[in-house]
Amino acid sequence: MKSTIDNTVAFVKEKLEGAEAGHDWFHIERVWKLAVQIAETEDCDKEVVELSALLHDIADPKFHNGDETIAPKISRAFLEGQNVPEETIQKVLFVIENISFKNRDQAPVNPPIELQIVQDADRIDAIGAIGIARTFNFGGFKNNLMYHPDMKPKLGMSKEEYKKSNGTTINHFYEKLLLLKDMMNTEKGKKMAEERHNYMLNFLDQFYKEWNVD
Repeated sequence: MKSTIDNTVAFVKEKLEGAEAGHDWFHIERVWKLAVQIAETEDCDKEVVELSALLHDIADPKFHNGDETIAPKISRAFLEGQNVPEETIQKVLFVIENISFKNRDQAPVNPPIELQIVQDADRIDAIGAIGIARTFNFGGFKNNLMYHPDMKPKLGMSKEEYKKSNGTTINHFYEKLLLLKDMMNTEKGKKMAEERHNYMLNFLDQFYKEWNVD
């Protein structure tokens, strides 16, 4: 008999078929695996961690006109269909509703460890070699410039400004990716982020050398 986790994997794979490559099943799978690794080092509800990691991007608002209500609705309907207890559903939905980088200014005080774990896993997948690949893929998806020497990063953007931003892909490193290392919640997450952060710094050095034909 299949477990709830197995059924969730099948559901997410089907739901995200044909999704943009930076937010597809493979992104979910990586975040899920990272979350499981981090969860091993923390006292947490591992079922909530796994379900939250699997469902966290089931309907990313950036692909649904900014609507942040779709993912919780889809997730609740699915979990109720799996006879998941209401207490667990509420915990999973809390993670989904609070995980996003753009919502950091409205972050809950003393967030539950399950949110901290899944948030770290999601942010780790946004940096390093994978993060670089995802960023350029999404920039191409939006037809953004890779880089423009006269276009400077916009730091400290509000949630609405961030959602509407169409800056260059290189600027996105400064507006988000390079900030993530210092936003990690767990000790495991901090250690995992360090190497990936340094990789991005080296990449940017090489990028500027090649751009300027040094």
